[in-house]
Amino acid sequence: MQFVSHGIDLVECERIAQMMGQYPDKFLARILTDAERAYVETKRHPVPHVAGRFAAKEAILKVLGTGWRGQISWRDMEVLNDKAGGPRVTLTGECARIAERLGIARIVLSITHTQNYAAASAIGLVGDGESSS
Repeated sequence: MQFVSHGIDLVECERIAQMMGQYPDKFLARILTDAERAYVETKRHPVPHVAGRFAAKEAILKVLGTGWRGQISWRDMEVLNDKAGGPRVTLTGECARIAERLGIARIVLSITHTQNYAAASAIGLVGDGESSS
C-alpha cells in the first residue's frame, strides 16, 4: 500500500466536557455512532475517550482534504477498537464516497489521550494491500 495523505488533531478535554455538560444527549448523538457511544459509556471517565474520537474524526477529514463542508457528517466516520484495542476506521456516506474518489483503501489511525488532551493521527493509504517496490 502507498501513503496518500496525513491528518493530525489535538483536542482539549475540557472543551469536550463543557459540550457534554451543556448538551449531553444532543452532542454525543451528533458526533458518535451508536456503537461508539456504547463504547465510551462503558468508561469510568468517558470524556478523554469522546475527545479521542473527536480528534480522530478531525484527523480523518484532514486525510480526506475536505474539512467540514458539503454533506459530510460526524457519523460518516466510525472509530471502534479491534480485539487488540487498536482503533479501526469505518467510513460511510459522503466520507466513503470521497475516500473512494481519492483511491483511499484504508485509514490507519492512532489515538492518545490524557486527562487534559486527546490527539489523533490518521494516514490514508491506497492500493490493494500488497507492498509496492
